[in-house]
Amino acid sequence: MGVLYMVATPIGNLEDITLRALRVLREVGLIAAEDTRTTAKLLARYGISTQMVSFFEHNELTRQDEILRALETRDVAVVSEAGMPTISDPGYHLVQAAVARDVSVVVVPGPSAVVAALAVSGLPTDRFCFLGFLPRRRVVRQQLLVSLRDELHTIVCFEAPHRLLAALQDIQTTWGDRYVVVASELTKLYEEVWRGPVSAALAHFEQKRPRGEFTLVIAGASKREEPMWEESAVRQTLANLLASGISRRDAAAQVAQMAHWSKRAVYRLAAEQLLDIAGGKHD
Repeated sequence: MGVLYMVATPIGNLEDITLRALRVLREVGLIAAEDTRTTAKLLARYGISTQMVSFFEHNELTRQDEILRALETRDVAVVSEAGMPTISDPGYHLVQAAVARDVSVVVVPGPSAVVAALAVSGLPTDRFCFLGFLPRRRVVRQQLLVSLRDELHTIVCFEAPHRLLAALQDIQTTWGDRYVVVASELTKLYEEVWRGPVSAALAHFEQKRPRGEFTLVIAGASKREEPMWEESAVRQTLANLLASGISRRDAAAQVAQMAHWSKRAVYRLAAEQLLDIAGGKHD
């Protein structure tokens, strides 16, 4: 029975590959790669000619049996497009299946966008909460953020460039004007690590077209109670949630938690806004 290696690869700079990773990629009988084009560049750089198959989100389950069969006679290495496999990348189900079959699973550690962004953030790193990619749908994203509003530890998440501004807006609305570190193109030529309050981050990235994947490192909640929202902010947030299809009860509960208002008072405002919509009132 072969060994299943989970091999970390560079998140940008190809010099960040470890000597052990290069040896393993040379010696295994098969490499399962999330992005074969990206991995081919890495292998060509170091003169490695190991057989390679694609292993990505949409073929992970169908390719799994093929990889398990390969493990009966040879070692297999799994690599993601960048960083560590299974961390917001394919591989989790394969590791489960391999463990269930008593296949030895060995990690070859290396670069990680999560750890790299934390290290340069200047925020506390003794404990942190990692969210992976934030949900694509705004309503789901807002619900997740509301559930973590009182998280005291540093929070790390990934975001795509076309959703960056929307995510920052939701963070500001839900958590207030917290300190955030926005890291992009880490270890690459145009690496940028931007630091400041969320409001300033919005202004910065509205003027600059976001490119590449982003890692956000966000300050945890303050233990000091935040001031209550003004009524205008409560009404606006309610309007956004109600327009998205959330029920009056759920919208009121979410806004009450964010705004430090009583649920009864927010529910009353929500009822008023629904009546205004039904009656066709306009400001």
